[in-house]
Amino acid sequence: MNITVILCTYNRAGSLAKALESVAASELSKSVEWEILVVDNNSKDQTREVVESFDRRHPGRVRYLFEPKQGKSYALNAGIRQAHGDILAFIDDDMSVEPTWLRNLTAPLGDTKWAGTGGRIFPQTSFSAPNWLALDGPYSMLGVPYGHFDLGDKPCDLDRSPYGGNMAFPKRIFAKYGGFRTDLGPSPNNVIPLPNEDTEFGRRLLAAGERLRYEPSAVVYHEVLEKRITKPYFLTWWYGYGRAQVLEAQARPDILGVPRSYLSVPHIALRHLPVRTLQWLFSTHPQSRFYHKCMVWVAVGWLTGTYQLAQQGKNVSRE
Repeated sequence: MNITVILCTYNRAGSLAKALESVAASELSKSVEWEILVVDNNSKDQTREVVESFDRRHPGRVRYLFEPKQGKSYALNAGIRQAHGDILAFIDDDMSVEPTWLRNLTAPLGDTKWAGTGGRIFPQTSFSAPNWLALDGPYSMLGVPYGHFDLGDKPCDLDRSPYGGNMAFPKRIFAKYGGFRTDLGPSPNNVIPLPNEDTEFGRRLLAAGERLRYEPSAVVYHEVLEKRITKPYFLTWWYGYGRAQVLEAQARPDILGVPRSYLSVPHIALRHLPVRTLQWLFSTHPQSRFYHKCMVWVAVGWLTGTYQLAQQGKNVSRE
């Protein structure tokens, strides 16, 4: 097996160093050839110096790639093109991994029935969630903005996409289905961040009938910045998520000439949004109340994104 770990980074030299040390300690069979490919997405800090210093201490383990076009998806796709491995594993620059992470995440991909794998993502061990943020139970979806992903202790088929901070795919899968969508994901072009560049790819594979495996023994820990564990940050994220869903739907075929997102407007505006608003206003439990409030922001994001899409269509028709 030949593996490339793709790690995209932007102005996070400090956390990048920790991530590299963590991945370098991976426990793999001597028969496995593997590398870490760091894709620098136009950083202005000491990112390159960190990678070069790491290379001097671990010769031949890490490669540096500069991608000047800003946007995480551009960096991811550049990494895919330049990767030497037949298996591509992905991790973020603010994560650390268990020593068995890479071995456990990639081992199932020796069987061609699997098109990809996804593992567990936990917050750093020192993280303490505020009372409005659920880590498990019916409102655990609130953990999505900081990458929390935990489906239990047993391996299984995934019925949802894994998250970009802990997933792996054979390189042939990208040759077959294309790369990550560049209109999604972190980018300076988006005043409000649009997520889903990673999960859209997984949903694309599932929609095509491919099988993805959940591997609970592949564990990573995500650094949680204090400035991100705020209600305004979460609400902005979920609003962007709603807009990103519209872009996802836009890529799918129209129904009788009508864009799919348009067909959802009556349901979102007349049913989903009023119900979620009432649940938010009348919930007394902090986690329930904030969960429903976030879902209101998703609905507003969807409606805003659909309106913007309609305006773009009008502008195109006038030209």
